[in-house]
Amino acid sequence: MKIHIFGASGSGVTTTGNALAEKLNYQYLDSDAYFWESSAVPFTVKRNPEKRNSKVKSDLESIENWILGGSVFQWGENIFPDFDLVVFLWIPQQIRIERLKKREFERYGNVIYTEPDRIKQYEDFIEWATDYDDHTGIANRNFNAHVSWLNAIKFPVLKISGDLTLQQRIDLILEEIEIIKQ
Repeated sequence: MKIHIFGASGSGVTTTGNALAEKLNYQYLDSDAYFWESSAVPFTVKRNPEKRNSKVKSDLESIENWILGGSVFQWGENIFPDFDLVVFLWIPQQIRIERLKKREFERYGNVIYTEPDRIKQYEDFIEWATDYDDHTGIANRNFNAHVSWLNAIKFPVLKISGDLTLQQRIDLILEEIEIIKQ
């Protein structure tokens, strides 16, 4: 089974994807591992799109059952195989942004409040993440773009909205997988 889980940053994609992969004994692949180069300050150096696409395509073709987490709808054509299920996660902006602020502090510590370059990076990230729902034009990866993509694809889609627990999200996805398998 080939499952794609995505949503706004902080919506629970990685947490849900990892938990589901463990439950199903599938491999979880995170789009960030393809999109970003390894760097001293993570998530600051973008990978060349051709290399990124070649690597993700090769990895997905070599694995039978997988879960791909993260927004990849703008990466180009003929990269991804047909998905058996696409899961879209949405939670209210206030909850999502609070999660992101907490996560950023846990990842990087006080430098996001004390070092000028890191303060700017942190503030820019939070502004970008907030724009997902606000649609001010900072991010082209936003709620409207995701909904448009969902409306255009021909794969089964499960939309999970609200601040559900991890177990509730997993249960909904497992129920949908059972329906698809019938």
